[in-house]
Amino acid sequence: MKRTELSHVTHTARQYINGRWQTGVTTGSSENPSDTSEVVAEYARADRSQTEAAIRAAADAFPHWRRTTPQRRADVLDQIGSEILARKDQLGLLLAREEGKTLPEAIAEAARAGHIFKFFAGEALRVGGESMDSVRPDVLVDVTREPVGVVGLIAPWNFPLAIPAWKIAPALAYGNTVVFKPSELVPACGWALAEIIARATLPAGTFNLVMGSGREVGQTIVESPLVDALSFTGSVATGERVLQAASARRAKVQLEMGGKNPLVVLADADLDRAVDCAVQGAYFSAGQRCTASSRLIVEASVHDAFVVRLRHRLAALHIGHALERGVDIGPVVNGEQLAQNLEWMTIARDEGAEHVYGGEALQRATTGHFMSPALFLAKPQHRVAREEIFGPIACVLQADDYEHALHLANDTPFGLCAGICTTSLKYAMHFRRHAEVGMTMVNLPTAGIDFHVPFGGRKGSSYGPREQGRYAAEFYTSIKTGYMMA
Repeated sequence: MKRTELSHVTHTARQYINGRWQTGVTTGSSENPSDTSEVVAEYARADRSQTEAAIRAAADAFPHWRRTTPQRRADVLDQIGSEILARKDQLGLLLAREEGKTLPEAIAEAARAGHIFKFFAGEALRVGGESMDSVRPDVLVDVTREPVGVVGLIAPWNFPLAIPAWKIAPALAYGNTVVFKPSELVPACGWALAEIIARATLPAGTFNLVMGSGREVGQTIVESPLVDALSFTGSVATGERVLQAASARRAKVQLEMGGKNPLVVLADADLDRAVDCAVQGAYFSAGQRCTASSRLIVEASVHDAFVVRLRHRLAALHIGHALERGVDIGPVVNGEQLAQNLEWMTIARDEGAEHVYGGEALQRATTGHFMSPALFLAKPQHRVAREEIFGPIACVLQADDYEHALHLANDTPFGLCAGICTTSLKYAMHFRRHAEVGMTMVNLPTAGIDFHVPFGGRKGSSYGPREQGRYAAEFYTSIKTGYMMA
């Protein structure tokens, strides 16, 4: 298969602090997971001092930015969104090289980031409030929203354009200033987004990019008394540490931390559609999505037929270089993630889960972190059925009937999303009401969400107000109630 040829990055991605591009104390690099011989980017790594400077710059810029008109903020965000959309192919190529998504997926993510900025350009003009009469005579009451202040945004590597977009855009739309830390696995994507934002004529300090380690850069953001709110997407363990540190100083906190999402397949389901939902939800993007449906809960009467069809589909998938045409699944993000996935294969077998297909490291024309999609038949108590893996590994659990399937779906410490495949309106409606999650899907993959509606879960998956859509205002603004004698 022919793939697009790309030259190596010839510059070092730098920090963006107080309106200026700056070098770092040390330099890091990111590699192409489809071809580990290719360095995608070298990047400046900030230390605690530089991070503190970025936070101070955001704090100094806040009084001015919060007073800008809604139209000014809308124009800035619309400009950013328009440039992202105009450059979506270029940004998609960079994303595919650095993170490993297939090129079509990567371009689609870049376009999504552009649409998110444009959506919040409109929201900047729609910040609402309420006016009402008091219970006392001749007293008027109004309820308004105000920006929170300096917002620290810590983003993961698996959606290096879309997730930063859905954090940065509402923060700026509602009048906050930003300190943004991307994952060290995808610094070039973070820098590329910052480079577009930097050309949008924002006042110096309104938006700041700091790249570096979580232990130094991330911890400084989390602990700084100048950071009024923190939005974090990442692992459960790190999210819990962020919550503890931020709560100790009463900062506003928003966490998205993952899931172990079920896809229920009932006996009346269209099995071909159900298999398609399972493949897209569990395995695309190499399973590296918090919304991945890694637990496939199938009613007993169609269990065997579903497994046979799913195995056949998995065998037909093309695993390869993210830029090759016709590739269904690219590499996992790095060698550490691949090793972790392979260790999960051993754990699942040792606990007695039945290995149905896949799970091997694959050799391709280039040296990369390739792995075949894996499928197990498991029991509810198996770790492969309970813990988030974040790779192309899924298991099938057999359910006696709908009630048993619902019980299995809810039997998890996570609660991000859940799907069901059925032709029964009765079961679909019951499942939507009784699934203990933040999002439900009927006859759709669990992975695949719109940018204009709220995103988030329950239990161990999320904490704080929802992300995305107009509900983002709940996190990025504070409510003020005003009384006035008429």
